Amino acid sequence: MNPVRPPEWGYSVAALVGAVVLWAGFVSLFDVPAYLLPHPLEVGRRLLGNPGLYADAALATTVKVIVGGATGTLAGFLLGVAVGEVPPLWRAVSPYLIAARVLPVVAIAPLLLIYFGTGFATGVGFVALMVLFPMAVSTAAGFRQTPQAALDLAASVDAPRHRVLLAIRLPYAAPDVIGGLRQSATLAVVGAVLAEWFVADSGLGYLILVAAENVRPDVLLAALSVVFLVGFSLYGAVGLLGARFRRAGG
Repeated sequence: MNPVRPPEWGYSVAALVGAVVLWAGFVSLFDVPAYLLPHPLEVGRRLLGNPGLYADAALATTVKVIVGGATGTLAGFLLGVAVGEVPPLWRAVSPYLIAARVLPVVAIAPLLLIYFGTGFATGVGFVALMVLFPMAVSTAAGFRQTPQAALDLAASVDAPRHRVLLAIRLPYAAPDVIGGLRQSATLAVVGAVLAEWFVADSGLGYLILVAAENVRPDVLLAALSVVFLVGFSLYGAVGLLGARFRRAGG
């Protein structure tokens, strides 16, 4: 009889619970002052004491994540398809895509402020830039994974280009595209929080900034907990989408 295995997400939940227990034990054992590191229960009370504050901030951040993330992901996917489909374009553009991927996007924030000022559109643009290049590189790499034998077979029957793209290239590229989506999901949350430090007056990033300026580690950690929840939920949703796509393709 095979032992019952817990679901994959169970390990992540167990690790989170273990980390919170260690945090609580450390604070209690060493009597750490609350202004340095509050107890997890105090952070929980802060969350439950003013849920509207964190819900409104989470909504503002999530909107930037979804709008900016979707825009950057779509643009990156289309750019990756173009680069992966045209070999000369890959040779010409791929070094710059890879260089842009490792460029700290936070360095571009001052330029966005100069050109577009503060506001929602600037935050969305920052998130889009955060996810565009990783998605483009992953997609382009995936479209270059198609075996030449499959392409030769399609050419032998005069398959239309769009059919080759959808029926042959895309399935082979799917693992890399899904990997790019996973990266984009996490980077979009990071980008939204960073953008709110520079160009916004609302959202979880702005709340974290205000809490740090006022030395309120309980508020800061409560906001970080919500950021973690948003990122974990988005990453999980992308993972479910990828699993469903693999089952459909299999």
